[in-house]
Amino acid sequence: MLDHVFISVSDIARSIAFYEKALAPLGIAHALDYDGRQGPPGHPDLKGFGANGRVFFWLREGTVEGRAAHVGFVADSQPMVDAAFAAAMAASAAEIHPPGPQLHYDPRYYAAQVRDPDGYSLEFVYKEWQH
Repeated sequence: MLDHVFISVSDIARSIAFYEKALAPLGIAHALDYDGRQGPPGHPDLKGFGANGRVFFWLREGTVEGRAAHVGFVADSQPMVDAAFAAAMAASAAEIHPPGPQLHYDPRYYAAQVRDPDGYSLEFVYKEWQH
């Protein structure tokens, strides 16, 4: 099980605004900012997003390798996938695939996929047998 993920973004303010909008339908919010000076030398400043008392998705300004990462976010229903996809598109995401069953995985795997402003692949996923 993962505890957290960091991704580097080219424009921290733009990315915070994007993720605040795109993740809101999933109940994920901008929850915590970490001042890197509190950590060991060279630790980056971090902008954390989370839900249910956990912060698990972090942004840091730095070199972008957008095509190098794919992040899947849990949705609690198909309508939640649809809402997250719509919110991400309204916040300037690029569509990879619209909401729908991902039959190549399982007929019950419902998801949508977008690229964020730095090119990271984001997936909003509802798996009825897991979630």
